[in-house]
Amino acid sequence: MDGQPTLFSRIIAGEIPADIIYRDDDCIAFRDIQAQAPVHLLIVPVEPIPSIANIEPSHEQMLGHLFVVAARLGEEFGVARSGYRLIINHGDDAGQTVPHLHLHLIGGRPLGALVGVAPPAPH
Repeated sequence: MDGQPTLFSRIIAGEIPADIIYRDDDCIAFRDIQAQAPVHLLIVPVEPIPSIANIEPSHEQMLGHLFVVAARLGEEFGVARSGYRLIINHGDDAGQTVPHLHLHLIGGRPLGALVGVAPPAPH
């Protein structure tokens, strides 16, 4: 990171309002303002890790916690049974727009195939 606070760091600090639906010492979750489905939540670690490329062994427990929170929120928001998608974008080509690691929890409608998945190569 370049030392500048990210949008997510500012939400965590309470400087920017967000529809926060979960918060603990390790992470925060809020509704995505550019929702792609009826349920579109962002689950963000409090620690400002710029991307998946910056994960270190010391982050292992916190990363597991993000997935535990995602499972809890999937239940709470009623998409656990029908299904939801967890997405972590890394870098420009993947569409990462905020340099702060985060999970997208997306559900509440059929999501279809993954975007950009090439068909299998012929044998």
